[in-house]
Amino acid sequence: QLQLVESGGGLVQPGGSLRLSCAASGFTLDYYAIGWFRQAPGKEREGVSCISANGDSTNYADSVKGRFTISRDNAKNTVYLQMNSLKPEDTAVYYCAADNRYGDTCTRFPFYDDWGQGTQVTVSS
Repeated sequence: QLQLVESGGGLVQPGGSLRLSCAASGFTLDYYAIGWFRQAPGKEREGVSCISANGDSTNYADSVKGRFTISRDNAKNTVYLQMNSLKPEDTAVYYCAADNRYGDTCTRFPFYDDWGQGTQVTVSS
């Protein structure tokens, strides 16, 4: 059974940092593009970032560009989202998603087959 588990969320002050992890079990992430998405209360789900299966292609939403970095460690079957200079507007539930249809690309559109349960990120003083 394919499973994705997010971790690393929490409460952080504005300007702080968090690193989210997306760990896969039941399958190897080697051939899967990964997307990170977030959804705040009352707002639509937003594609934050994505990384291709080989790690060569990444993409970021304008709202996080320069502050967030996506990376992957296939040996650990895990993808990371390093979030720096966090702002209150980054507060949301963050989800990772996987799909093996994208070859050497990825997408920030939510067209992924497998999703994690999410981890809460709250940025507040």
